[in-house]
Amino acid sequence: MSDLTEFSTLALTLEPWRKQIVFVGGWAFRLYHYEPRAYTADYNPIFTQDADVAYAERELLEGDIKQALVAAGFTEEPNFTGDYKPPAMRYTMGGDAKGFYAEFLTPLTNSGKKRDRQGRLKDDATELNAGVVAQKLRYLEVLLYKPWVVTIPEDDSGLGEAVEALRVPNPVSFMIQKLLIRKKRDEQNKLAQDVVYIHDTLQIFYAAIETDLVPIWKELDGTLHLNQQKSVRNGVKELFSEMNDVIRAAAEIRGNDPAQMLQLCQEGFEEIFGEA
Repeated sequence: MSDLTEFSTLALTLEPWRKQIVFVGGWAFRLYHYEPRAYTADYNPIFTQDADVAYAERELLEGDIKQALVAAGFTEEPNFTGDYKPPAMRYTMGGDAKGFYAEFLTPLTNSGKKRDRQGRLKDDATELNAGVVAQKLRYLEVLLYKPWVVTIPEDDSGLGEAVEALRVPNPVSFMIQKLLIRKKRDEQNKLAQDVVYIHDTLQIFYAAIETDLVPIWKELDGTLHLNQQKSVRNGVKELFSEMNDVIRAAAEIRGNDPAQMLQLCQEGFEEIFGEA
């Protein structure tokens, strides 16, 4: 079974909740291939085994997602260590810990701490909703802002049917969230991968910057806190004002010329932000 077939199986399983969830992370970029406004690039996206499924803070998800996943062949397994209540989980296809898996995410907008029944402060890192355990992450709400909708055609799904109405982050939110989390990327390789995603997103949607991306940014910018607005612009300056090791590492991942990657990102953000 190919990873696209596995993803399509996941998406079909989550059909009852499709209007409440957004597929984020690396799979969001892969799904951009099915967006009519996307330019078809001559390279493959960064490979990712995990499918990140996000839903809004305090979203009421009815039914039992875990039960539906188990019926479709997924197995619930611990995700990472830590004294989290409930413990974080991932949902693997066929119980293969090294293969395709899904994770559920929801925004973290408070202090990141909560008190247990004994009054002790604990990390507010997870929550149980509709039978699945989701991780709480900073800035995730940006990815949920006005998502776009794509369809995996019948010929590609591997299931003999189209997988319709899949919500993915709009390209601006996809890039802005990566700028916001840049300081949490302790490993340069992770940051370089994010730069690849930013570059590739700008490249495939370059023709839609003026007509679609600029209007989205003008609306999204108004929803951000002032410190977030500042962080976004500082992130562009830090990453794209001049040639640096992160750009070089990103170019090595993509197999591109680093100067060309840098130039495209500079010009793209200048057009989106409306700044010379």
